[in-house]
Amino acid sequence: MAPATRLYCQNEKGEKFIIELQNAEQLYFKDRSIFYASFPIQSQAPKGREWDYYLKAVYTIGILNFSFPDQSEQERYLREVQLIDKETDEVFYDKLTFIYLEMPKFKKGEDELISQFDKWMFVLKNLHRLQDRPVKLQEKVFEKLFAEAEIAKLNPEDMKAYEESLKVYRDNYSVIKTAKNEGRQEGRIEIAKRLRKKGIDVEIIAETTGLTKEQVEKL
Repeated sequence: MAPATRLYCQNEKGEKFIIELQNAEQLYFKDRSIFYASFPIQSQAPKGREWDYYLKAVYTIGILNFSFPDQSEQERYLREVQLIDKETDEVFYDKLTFIYLEMPKFKKGEDELISQFDKWMFVLKNLHRLQDRPVKLQEKVFEKLFAEAEIAKLNPEDMKAYEESLKVYRDNYSVIKTAKNEGRQEGRIEIAKRLRKKGIDVEIIAETTGLTKEQVEKL
């Protein structure tokens, strides 16, 4: 496994996510988190025009195969960090969040999984060695995850066969969808022809059938 894997994502609100899987312990990992979080912050500045400094939120999520050595709480595996006012303990700025999952500290077994968060932690820690989907993870939300994991385990020959079958399926789906669309188009044209024969106004026919005015005039 590589020492680190990093993903950059964005949701429909434009909020930025940095997701990092860190396998090997690193002395300055907190510094590293701050460093990489600065890029999606600075990249939001528009070029060549005035800007009021409004920012979309940035989240850094670190899935760590080690624990921070300088933390006194030995059992806490989730850390959520934001800028706070030290005197009041109130969040000073809520658009910059660092979430760290210290996987070695998560020691719950399948029978101890209660919350959805527990279940996701269990999957993240144990997916590579699970042979079957555990009883506690039968919800629909986990179906795609396990399906993708099965595909990832295929050998090169099986992966090639899978990709070929997927290509055939997509080609067939495209053909069927195109035929349906052409059928609907032919139906709209036939209706437009009948309305034209009855002397209905061209604009009304176009609005009714979804055809353009030019298409209707050519019938």
